[in-house]
Amino acid sequence: MADSVGASHILLMYAGSSRSTATRSKDDALKEIQGYKQMMDDGIEFEALARANSDCPSGKDGGALGVFGKGQMVPEFEQAAFSMNVGDVSDVVETSFGYHLIKRTS
Repeated sequence: MADSVGASHILLMYAGSSRSTATRSKDDALKEIQGYKQMMDDGIEFEALARANSDCPSGKDGGALGVFGKGQMVPEFEQAAFSMNVGDVSDVVETSFGYHLIKRTS
C-alpha cells in the first residue's frame, strides 16, 4: 500500500457538521451529493462539479487537495482515498465535516 496518495474531493456540509456554516439539512446534503455521483456516472467531469458545488475552499481548484500521507486526514476519508485506484471516484463518504466524493489523483 502506498505511503501517500493524491486526491480531490467534493464536500457538502450540512447544518451541524464540523466547521459548517451550511443551512441545508443532513438529508438534503446526502441527496444532493448522491445526485453529483450520478451526474459523474453520466459523464459530467468531477472537477467541474467540484468548482461549482463543493463547500470546501479546494473547490475553486477542482477539489484538488494535493498529496497527503497517512494520519493527515480524518480516518473515513483516509481509508477511502488509500483503498482506491488512481482515477477512481468513491461512493459517498461521510465524515464529521459532511459528505464527500473523493477522486484519487495519484
